[in-house]
Amino acid sequence: MSDHYDVRGTGPVLLIVPGGAGHPMGLENPTALLSEHFTVVTYDPLGLAHGRLGKPVEEQRVEWWSEGAARVLDAVLPEGESAYVFGTSAGAVAALDLASRHPARLRHVVAHEPPVVTVLPDAERQRAMFTEVRDTYRARGVEAASARMTAGLEERDLTEQELAKLSDAGDQPPSLIDELATPMAISLTRVLVPFTSYAPDLAALSAPSPRLTVAMGVDSAGQLLHRTATVLARRTGSAARQFPGGHLGLLTHPAEFAARLRETLVPVG
Repeated sequence: MSDHYDVRGTGPVLLIVPGGAGHPMGLENPTALLSEHFTVVTYDPLGLAHGRLGKPVEEQRVEWWSEGAARVLDAVLPEGESAYVFGTSAGAVAALDLASRHPARLRHVVAHEPPVVTVLPDAERQRAMFTEVRDTYRARGVEAASARMTAGLEERDLTEQELAKLSDAGDQPPSLIDELATPMAISLTRVLVPFTSYAPDLAALSAPSPRLTVAMGVDSAGQLLHRTATVLARRTGSAARQFPGGHLGLLTHPAEFAARLRETLVPVG
């Protein structure tokens, strides 16, 4: 089995697990900044940035990503050392599973807005929403699916414009080739439902080691994934920390986000 990852920088190991389908696109700026202080290991679980985009992908399981991440750490971690881990979105779900399964080699895990809606009192409703997003993509394509997911994440009704996208009779269902052509399509069809159905091991995550910080975007306040992160932190007794931007803060606020992550992992003073 071949695991795909990139390494840059020097210092203690910081494993990054990207969101979506795990493609590290857009992470060049924050990883460059973080590599001034860490050996940054960017994991690409499906190898999409390493020549596998467009190849067949089966529906994913969280433990496949976390066990792959554990193998990567085995390959890069010096004997006797432990790693820092950062995951965002789907990558944060994998980071939680990694913390549950392989705590001994982890020092501090920061999980940014993991969509683990199973921790919520309205879990079934939210899981049904994500299933509807996937089904909407398969029936009407990415614009309609994005409209449905945006409304779901913002916990509001669809606007008239969004409803129009969902009912456009001219939309054609994507082909199998379309489903594998972009990281977004792979995320919607192969990652979204199984990862949002994942039930984290709350007892394992409540253990004192590794340290867990649950992060949420300051611009996500009032939205589903901010609420999910807040409940997860409370149910595990973990630290909750606001990070710059919203769900995509790592991409939209790379410098501020990297600085917040660095001082969260290694506090100054």
